Amino acid sequence: MRIAIKWDGVVIGPEGTVTGHEAGDTLVRRLIRIFERPIVIGPVQRRCEGFDEVPLEFLDPAEAVVVNMDVADSPQVFSALASRGTPRIMNFVWRPVPTGGPLEQTAAFALSCALFPTFADAQRTAGEVRDLVHRWTVAPLAAQARLAWVNLGFRLDHVQPRRPTDVPLVLYPAIYLSPAKRPDVFFEIVERVRHAVPLRVEMRLHESHLVSEQAMRLSAKDWVRTGPLTATRTSYWEALARTTAFLATAEEESYGLLYIEALGAGVVGILPDRDWARELVPDAYPFLYRDQAEAERMLTRALREPEACRAEIDASADGSFGRWVAEHHSDDAFDRTITARVAEWFGA
Repeated sequence: MRIAIKWDGVVIGPEGTVTGHEAGDTLVRRLIRIFERPIVIGPVQRRCEGFDEVPLEFLDPAEAVVVNMDVADSPQVFSALASRGTPRIMNFVWRPVPTGGPLEQTAAFALSCALFPTFADAQRTAGEVRDLVHRWTVAPLAAQARLAWVNLGFRLDHVQPRRPTDVPLVLYPAIYLSPAKRPDVFFEIVERVRHAVPLRVEMRLHESHLVSEQAMRLSAKDWVRTGPLTATRTSYWEALARTTAFLATAEEESYGLLYIEALGAGVVGILPDRDWARELVPDAYPFLYRDQAEAERMLTRALREPEACRAEIDASADGSFGRWVAEHHSDDAFDRTITARVAEWFGA
């Protein structure tokens, strides 16, 4: 049996590697690393570096289990493969569960999670999926739903030694300027903090948002650097090593891989006091804000006294935040759990 990874947003370069830098690209690379002889579903058929790219219409359902990161279209994947055998499909929920969007989108997502085994990127996400299935599907389907979860985590050996900068560096912790990330709130707070502490903001944006009018307007500020996503994972971690703090303003996240990577790299994270953020950090984490004024105070202190703030973060994790991250967010647990679930659900 082989694993065939489906995410329509994946970027495979001409040299045969996954070249994108979104969270989805990172997860595709991780799945490629975990499973033997993996397949990535794409528009052409070719041998790539560590995997095969195969169009969906050429996939043999007797040979492959589809790990579908485009969850809502799993019924369509089933239909496309059914004429050639019995499709085996596992949903991988790694983005926020759709609850406030169009009715059709929410219902399609719920139906897919009822029909196919579903693996979620965090316990809270799994709970939201379960609630959605019970609310939006009939009882017989909800009763048969199979659901598992694990924190995504990251590879701890990526973390590099801290490299302080002359001027504190604040990271905009998203690659999109979408309303859900609330970039307007981010800049309202940072603008006020800037009057008290010299700072620079760094934004690494997806190409589609990098050329937006909003990004152009923000890049006109002489203290804001707006650029493309870093070219390699090494350069990504090098950038985090010199980042002082980040300010999260998103209303909702599924897991928040970018945040936990930054926290693990020693960046002081100023997070909203929301359920999704509390799941990333110890119970006593000291930098969870309830309103913009509190976020402003916390960010100001993080830029003035980053070492003292890191010491408080360590104290919130029984003396070592790095050890706490290793216990709660290492990708070793993800690797073990997803391979075990594939074996359980599909007999591999």
